[in-house]
Amino acid sequence: MALSNQDILFASLVGSEVVKLVPRFTALENELAKHVLPTVPFLPIRNQLGIDTGRPSEIIGDIWQADRPQAESEQFFPLSLSIDEGKTYFLLPYEPMITISSKNNVVKRNVAKQDPNRDQSFQGTIKERWSRDDYQIQITGYLMGSMLTGNVEDCFPLKDFVRLKNVLTTAKKIMIKCPPLEQLGINFIVIEDFSFPFTKGENVQAYNIKALSDFSYQLLIEEKDV
Repeated sequence: MALSNQDILFASLVGSEVVKLVPRFTALENELAKHVLPTVPFLPIRNQLGIDTGRPSEIIGDIWQADRPQAESEQFFPLSLSIDEGKTYFLLPYEPMITISSKNNVVKRNVAKQDPNRDQSFQGTIKERWSRDDYQIQITGYLMGSMLTGNVEDCFPLKDFVRLKNVLTTAKKIMIKCPPLEQLGINFIVIEDFSFPFTKGENVQAYNIKALSDFSYQLLIEEKDV
């Protein structure tokens, strides 16, 4: 019995015993083909295909454009910084991620000759809440140029980079506006650490800022006449 390549492949997949049934399958397939109507296309209607070339200015002008900066009204928690006592503010153009943490400075004192077997109420240490620590604020975000690729002058967000650098390196007090910080009473911060890590993309520059809250204290109290 002569076997075609298709029969050999089918037999290798199903089993050697099926080789004996191959002639029967072929005869059955030929017999059914005599009584089956020709196939009818499932969808006789074909959609019209076309390519919208558009105007050259629209294609070439938009393909290298980056996302535009977000306005303050478009950001959920916009963050603005000022180094001139609130006269002008630098709004971070793309909403950053903000992490706020703090702690209580607690003094612990051990009880001398403590015997937990005699008195269960004197276990552990005596805690004295001494003071509140600073709020630690971490701001992580990115700056983006208007063009995706090209020269440094066209791609890199140099203007925003310089403005942010001036804020981070200033010796003046820094005012900050951000809804979650305002709820904590934080209006001024001190920059402790910052970095501009490597960022993938010619027009993108990430930044990471670590700051501390700064509250005004009246250290000198004027003595009133009694």
